[in-house]
This record gives sequence, structure tokens and C-alpha cells, in this order.
Amino acid sequence: MNWRFDVAVQTPAHSALGDVLSYASPQPVAPGTLVRVPLGRREVLGVVWSVQPSSPDEDVAGLTALKPVAGALDALAPLSESWRDLVAFAARYYQRSLGEIALAALPPQLRELSAVQLARRLKRQAAPGTAATEAPRGGPPPSAEQAQALARFEAEAGPFLLFGSTGSGKTEVYLQAVAALLEREPGAQALVMVPEINLTPQLEARFKDRFGTAAVVSLHSGMTNPQRLASWLAAHGGAARIVLGTRMAVFASLPSLRLIVVDEEHDPSYKQQEGARYSARDLAVWRGRREGAKVLLGSATPSLESWHQSRPAEGKDAGGRYLRLEMPTRIGTAALPAVRLVDMGRQPPRTVLSAALLEAIGQRVARGEQSMIFLNRRGYAPVLACGDCDWKSECPHCSAYRVFHKIDRTLRCHHCGFTERVPRACPACGNPDIAPVGRGTERLEEHLGELFADVQRPDGSPVRIARIDADSTRRQGALESQLAAVHAGEVDVLVGTQMIAKGHDFRRITLVAAANPDGALFSSDFRAPERLFSLLMQSAGRAGRDAAYLSAQGSTAEMWIQTHHPQHALFEALRRHDYPAFARRELQERAAAGMPPFAFQALLRADARTQEAAQAFLNAASAAAQGLEGADLVTRYPAVPHAIQRVANVERAQLLLESASRAALQRLLAAWQPVLHGLRREPEGKGVIRWLVDVDPHSI
Repeated sequence: MNWRFDVAVQTPAHSALGDVLSYASPQPVAPGTLVRVPLGRREVLGVVWSVQPSSPDEDVAGLTALKPVAGALDALAPLSESWRDLVAFAARYYQRSLGEIALAALPPQLRELSAVQLARRLKRQAAPGTAATEAPRGGPPPSAEQAQALARFEAEAGPFLLFGSTGSGKTEVYLQAVAALLEREPGAQALVMVPEINLTPQLEARFKDRFGTAAVVSLHSGMTNPQRLASWLAAHGGAARIVLGTRMAVFASLPSLRLIVVDEEHDPSYKQQEGARYSARDLAVWRGRREGAKVLLGSATPSLESWHQSRPAEGKDAGGRYLRLEMPTRIGTAALPAVRLVDMGRQPPRTVLSAALLEAIGQRVARGEQSMIFLNRRGYAPVLACGDCDWKSECPHCSAYRVFHKIDRTLRCHHCGFTERVPRACPACGNPDIAPVGRGTERLEEHLGELFADVQRPDGSPVRIARIDADSTRRQGALESQLAAVHAGEVDVLVGTQMIAKGHDFRRITLVAAANPDGALFSSDFRAPERLFSLLMQSAGRAGRDAAYLSAQGSTAEMWIQTHHPQHALFEALRRHDYPAFARRELQERAAAGMPPFAFQALLRADARTQEAAQAFLNAASAAAQGLEGADLVTRYPAVPHAIQRVANVERAQLLLESASRAALQRLLAAWQPVLHGLRREPEGKGVIRWLVDVDPHSI
């Protein structure tokens, strides 16, 4: 008897080959088994999605014409039905192929191994179950708020939103929730997610200290391929009880998953911005419901979607699907930092840092305390310009300026990566006097060095200023060593981008300043104020985390904000650390405008050789959507260029779809897929390089 395997493989983008390809085999295997199959001239890894035996009535010639399966990696237990359901849901909801999601979720090295190589690798792995023999170490007794949150978490089903101020001890709640789970069910597994790779090491250290090294593994793109494979195999085989990871970890194979934690759930990093544009936070909630695992989302500044979903019942409103747990107080006697607003309209022209802020930083240096200045713009200056002919350092391949990096004398495009040496004179008119315009973290670091050149630390040594951003941390291990220097007290003033604004437990920082946050106040992106408030609240949370240190220093924690709009409602809410007030106002505005979370959106994006070709494709696609299922309940807006419409000589445009019904939007998107594939072959598709659908976009 022959068998037909339907296999999910990573088919080429926009190939329209369908979700699965069929292959023949003389032997059956369980669905979820990894197999190697021919695809074109290559042999690739695939996941068996279904298996059907041939029947006497079947056209055997047709079955034998199928290409045979090359081999099964049967030393590995099949991927579970619940894992396959997660992949299928993600592919369906985010409008991608099944194989693209499934194969991207597997460690890259697994795709290259033969059955023999995999069997050899599995023998080298630690024996399953060793992690369960190590009892968790005890943690500190929970505060009253932590104990109340944990009690409700244990007693109710969730999903839960843990709304805790910065420094309230959310991580300890995660640790104790995992400890209670493993004590109750030693074979259970927990998934703990963080938004960024640089937050993983400190969390990993805390979990390993509590649960032992063997029980904990990490999964993120910063690991080597062998490391990722080892962690994935440990999770898949059940040896790892706790998996820590970034958004990719939401697809980890965890056969005994009972708990999912999403820390800093508001963070935009949970939304994938390349390929399959999934939201790991939203998939975590779906996965928890599918697998019967409890889900705990945590944040000091929750996303407005999660905040709305956790609203209590009121009147005719039945409330949201999530249960809100609140921890408004910092651990110990530490108070939230006082927020001070500096009206930059009253400062002398071209003031970078106000005199009052500089004096406050100087006082902290004199006491041996640390300060942090946040500026979300790396490089020395955003633009290099000529005052004679108005030449600016535009990128020849993008509709953006190249940033001036003084440290290596380069002009670097942060979109396509194009880099050149700084010209000796203006390329347009020959004027040798070309100058930087605006400030980035590199220039701010230099400026602070000049301002504090004559200031001394308590021991008489000079002030030490450090910068942490994507440029200063390029080398392997650079971020870890720089963070270690801050923790050790070797840095007096830390300058950086949002990399330093969230998640880090700096014990000696007593002052945090935002140098220039106004840009997001009036952005065309309706989510910009939400992101700004979150970033500033998270930044403020880095100050004054150690009450004992503050008391010993006789100091107080402060957050300084330099703005031209001190009366703005966002800053008023920030001064009171009043996220609920900010959220209430934003949600009222979004409800009035019919925007998420009161509506659902998708973007159709197109890249082409010309802007005209991109928009022509999008407008033709919009016209072709008329009459499709769900179209009457979905608003389709005209095609427009991206905010940065050209990147690497590719023109980009987008078309927004919006509906009050998520189901109607999904029905239209599903019916639209074959239409979009067909349009690529029509005159309207000429010149289009690629297109993609972005469901629940984070930026428009």
C-alpha cells in the first residue's frame, strides 16, 4: 500500500503553490513528523500535515506519479497537534503560507540535518527529565500587592493583564507563578517572553538562580544556530521546563505548556516587521486558550488594546476578556520619580540641555550618583548640510537623509545601509564649510563631555560619560560589558536610545532626562502618542529603583522632560504617573475616530520600480475586491506612498483597509489572496517586485 503525505514546506514567496504539497511514501508516519522531500532541484525539510492511505478505487498511477519522500527524521517526536493548530491559525490570520510559518518556527540548523545526523545530535542532548529533579530555590516573601495578584492568578482562569508600576516587582510575580506551577505539576513547562534580546541575559540569570541551569533555556535570534537547536530540542523533548525568549519563542515546541508570560506586553517589538508579520503577544493569548495554558501579560504601560480588553464590566458593557491585576506601588519604600517639565520655549535659542537640568546632573555627579539621558536618535547628527547651496546628505537610494557618524567620519543610511566617507567639501558647490544639523546620541555624548570637563566625582576623578545605542553595541559582547560598567558604578552619565529606556534594573540612577521627545506628539501615526507615553514612563522607571540607596544618599529620584509643549495632556498625565488617565483620553479619541481597538485594520503593501506602478497595483487590487465576501463591511482607502517611500531604490506604497468587524475583514482578506496572485500576471502587476498583507499593523 502507498501513502500520500501532505507536507508543509517553505515554498517561494508569492508562488501560489498552496499550503501543502503532496508526496508518496510506502510507509506511513504520524502527522507532525519532520521529513526531507524534493522541491525543484533541492531537497528541503517539511512537516507532515496529514497522511492518507491509497484505496482500491484511487488512481494509483496518479499517486505513484508523486515524488517520493526522501526520508523521515523519525528519531524526533512528531510536532503536536496543538503546535500545528497554532501554525495554521497564524498562517490563516496573517495571510501567509502554512509552510512559511511552520519552517520559520523551526531552528535553522534542523533544516540541514539528515536523519542520521539528528539521531547523533539527540544522543548528545541531556537526558529528558533531569531538570525536574532540581527543586526551585526560595525567593523573597511577596509584598501584599504581589500576594494578592498571585492569589487571583491561581484562583481564576484569565487571561490576565498584570498592570504594575515600574519597580513594583512584576518579575518576582512571574518567578513565583512559575515556581507554583512546577511544584504543583513537576513535568509542566512555562514560556516567558521579553520584547528584546538585550533584556534576555538578566532575566535568564534570575530564572537560573531560582530554578537551576538545567531547567532554563533561551530562544532568540542572537544565539548561534547550534545554541538555538540545542534549546529547541530541550524544549521539544521536555528537558527544559522554562523557555525564555523573544517573539520567535511563541512558536517553540512545548508539549507540556501550562503557563505563558509576556513581559512588557505593550512593546512594539512583539510585532514582526519582516516576512510573516505576526504579533507574538496576540498569538500567545490564542495559544494559551488552545492549549489550556494560563496567560499573564505584564506592563507598567499596557497597550491600549490590552487595557481595553481588561476593562471591568460597567452598566451594559460586559467588560473585556482579560482580568486586570494591579500593583501600583513600588517594592519597599521607593517612590516613583518626580517628573519635572522644562519649557524649551523659554530657553535661549539652540539650547540643547537647559541650565537647570545640567545643574541637577552636576549635583548627582558630585554625590556619586548616576544620571541617564534618553535621546531616540543615534549617530552624531541626523543631517549634514551646506549653508551656501542648501545641499543635504540625502541617500541616493532612499527618500531619507544619511546620518552623520563622527566617530568613523561616515554618512550612513539607517534604512538601506549605504555608507560613504564624509566629503571634504560640499559635493554640489564645493563649499568646505559643511556642518551637522540636529543632534544624535553621539553628538550629545560629546557635548556632555565638553560641559562637564571641569566637574569632578567625589574621589576627584573626571566625570565618566558612556553611550549605549545600536552603534556602540555592534561588537559581540559590547552591550553586556557596557551594562556591567553601569551596574558597577563606573559610569556617571549614560546617554542612549530606547535600548536603555526599558527593562534594565539600574540601582544607582537617580535622574533620568528626555532631551527631545516632542516629535511624536503630532505624528501622522495615531499610535505615536501611545508609544511616546510608554517610552517616557519606562524611562522614568529606571530612576530611584533602590530606596535604600536613595535614603543613604539623601537624594530623590527625578525625571526631567525638555519640551516645547509642557501643557500637553500627555505630559500632564505623565507628571502624575497616571496611565489610566492617559489611556482613558486616548481611547475616547480612538472611539470617536473609529480606530483600533474599536476597529480592525490591515495594510496591503506593494514594492515596485516606480511609485506609479506600486500605486496602480494597489488601486487595481482595491477595485478587484469589490463584490468579494466581506467587502461591503470593509472600507478601502486610496493607495498612498509610505512615509519613507523609497528604500534601496525600491518605491513603496500602501493601501489601508478598515472594518468594525474583524470577521468581515478576515473574510475579505482570504477571498482577496487569489485575486492578488492573479493581478501579478496582469498589466497592473507589471513592475511590482513584491506585495504583502500586514494584518493589525503597528505603524501606518
